[in-house]
Amino acid sequence: MSDNTVFIPQGGRSTRNGAFIPPLLLIPLIAYNFFAFLFMGGNPAGWSQQLLTIPMVSGVSWSLTAGDLILVVGLVCLFFEVLKSTNTGRNSVIEHMLSVVVFVIFLVEFLLVGAAASSVFFILMMMAIVDVVAGFTVSITGAGRDVTMGG
Repeated sequence: MSDNTVFIPQGGRSTRNGAFIPPLLLIPLIAYNFFAFLFMGGNPAGWSQQLLTIPMVSGVSWSLTAGDLILVVGLVCLFFEVLKSTNTGRNSVIEHMLSVVVFVIFLVEFLLVGAAASSVFFILMMMAIVDVVAGFTVSITGAGRDVTMGG
């Protein structure tokens, strides 16, 4: 008789049992609305206002606009959102669902609010959908690796 012993490593996949982290793309969403309504009077063209200009070695000046700055903030938040989606744990499903809610808020605001009718807001909304798709894709891929079929 053969001894069929199955060895299951103790380490397994790392899970995050830490604190709940809300969707980070709420930061640029709230910042956009705060500045658009408080300082720009609801005018989406206000995002083209230059914040600073730096002369470059090439002789051309590089300008940073308010829209550019909030897009950089959105990209940083998206980076950390993708990192968050690689962790598995009890909170990950709730965090993914809240990311969907954030995208829906972006979409509804883009369609219904005049101050959100800008390319800056549209690109932030696209970051939100990338967050949703990436989060679910990473979770599904990770779950597929956890499931093994005996043969």
